[in-house]
Amino acid sequence: MEPATPRLDHTRFARIRARMEAFSPRPGWRSALYEFILFGFKQGWACLFGALLLALLLATHLFYPPAAALARYDFLTLAALAIQLLMLAFRLETRDEAKVILAFHAVGTVMELFKTQVGSWEYSEGSVLHIGAVPLFSGFLYASVGSYIARIWRIFDFSFTGYPPRALTGFLAAAIYVNFFAHHWLPDMRLALFAGLGLAFCRTRIWFRVWRKDRWMPLLLGWFLVAAFIWMAENLATFSHAWVYPSQRHGWTPVHAAKLGAWYLLMYISFVLVAALHRPKLRAASPTGRLSGSVPTA
Repeated sequence: MEPATPRLDHTRFARIRARMEAFSPRPGWRSALYEFILFGFKQGWACLFGALLLALLLATHLFYPPAAALARYDFLTLAALAIQLLMLAFRLETRDEAKVILAFHAVGTVMELFKTQVGSWEYSEGSVLHIGAVPLFSGFLYASVGSYIARIWRIFDFSFTGYPPRALTGFLAAAIYVNFFAHHWLPDMRLALFAGLGLAFCRTRIWFRVWRKDRWMPLLLGWFLVAAFIWMAENLATFSHAWVYPSQRHGWTPVHAAKLGAWYLLMYISFVLVAALHRPKLRAASPTGRLSGSVPTA
């Protein structure tokens, strides 16, 4: 078995990752256990921005003074911005990843403005830093999803087999985003969109490298696992009163499992936006498994 070749990037995490990948435990169960630990470490690093935001939501819910001069929502906005600036200053993320976060912030804020207006959810606390009924920290919550995908893409060196043309993936993402708005007046096309995703990506495998071997899973399954994780985080966020669904106005209750579908579709939009930055690499369908270039545009 050949030792892992450290992959270079421009963050401090690269040196830590290179040292961990160069470690050589004994073969067998020790090696398998170490790969599992390394997988968890890399996943945790990719989740750093979102995990810090979630910790802030819970901490401020439990300990933030109700009579503080600075509203809790405004504190969350300033804290999220400070985290982003510090991560850039200490080279914990790349500038390209920061651009992805900015794009997600804009996309998420537009959706928030619409969804709060039609009553899908609400923000129950006051703030100065807001647009309409939407406090500005909410955009960072969407941005944390984009941050995770951008970082995990780089850390695990994603490549793909059976990836559909980019024109098709972009069309599906646009249709899903429009449906998030249009279903309030027009028939909800969610089932048709799920079917479209299934047909387009049923043969797509995502390949990733945790340590020394390339692993794969169906891309559709990968999206579901991430969507399930986001749904669990959403339960913690609503418990902390970051926002409130109509069913939670008289006391917190778990977020309905049907929200998993919405997160799955939003996960797909997030993935396509990051793919526009990273240009998905196609993996040759051969025993060597070598990469064969970027995904076709049509």
